[in-house]
Order: sequence, then structure tokens, then C-alpha cells
Amino acid sequence: MTEKTDCELLYLDDIQVGQKFGSASYAVDEAQIKAFASQFDPQPFHLDEQAARDSLFGGLAASGWHTAAITMRLIVTSSARFAGGVIGAGCEISWPIPTRPGDVLSVESEVLQVSASRSRPERGIVTIRNKTHNQASEVVQVMTAKLVVFRRPTA
Repeated sequence: MTEKTDCELLYLDDIQVGQKFGSASYAVDEAQIKAFASQFDPQPFHLDEQAARDSLFGGLAASGWHTAAITMRLIVTSSARFAGGVIGAGCEISWPIPTRPGDVLSVESEVLQVSASRSRPERGIVTIRNKTHNQASEVVQVMTAKLVVFRRPTA
């Protein structure tokens, strides 16, 4: 992966409502689901196939937090390279359906709002909706986030 130069980075001034960005894809397997769950969300439906079959999920399901972590990686490495990085100022997240072993995830992001800060003129807030899809185009996560985005520096 090559690092983008300053002219390829997105500043607040470059971003418009309705703008969309896509990501690469990421394949999820059973071992990853169990490894993440054993460390961060050790519940039976994330760790044991039989327990998962007998649960609300009806089969092994990735932790929502695992899906969120994958989503973050896909956003950070997507076509939307924000100057200063992806700096969160809060978000709302939902998981309409679980991520399963064998799913291949990708993220589609859309800018909902761009607001310049009055008190900090060097930056603003961009509200962006990120939909994480599996290989069947089913939405496994929706995250609406507020991001701190910097203005282009003046000479």
C-alpha cells in the first residue's frame, strides 16, 4: 500500500454532502471470529458452533465489535484518506444481521453533513454514514459517525 501525498489527502474544504467512498474487501473466517471473541467478547454464540446454533443467532456469529473493528480497518484504508487521519467524535452503530464465517465485508460511506467549526477555524465535523455489506450485499452494520476533519493549511 502506498501512502498518499498531501495533495491526495481530503481536507474539510474538499468534502461535500452526498460524496461517496468505497473500500476494499475483507474475508472473515471462523478462526478470526473465535480469536476475537475469546479475547474481547467471550460469549458462547461467538465461540462454540453448537451453542451458537441453539442461540438467537442460529449459528456462529462474529461479535458486533469484531465487525466494527473490521469496518474501521476498511475505512482507514479506503479511498477517503482524511488529512490527519480518521478521528472520531462519536457515532451511532447498529448490526441488522450478524457477520458469519465466510462473509466478505466491504464498506460504502456517504457524507451526510459538513460543518465548519466556529470556535476552531482550522477544523470541522463531517457526519458520514458507513454501511458494511457482506458478499450478498446484505448490510451487517450501519455506523453513522462524526469525524473531526482539518481544513487545508493556508500558506
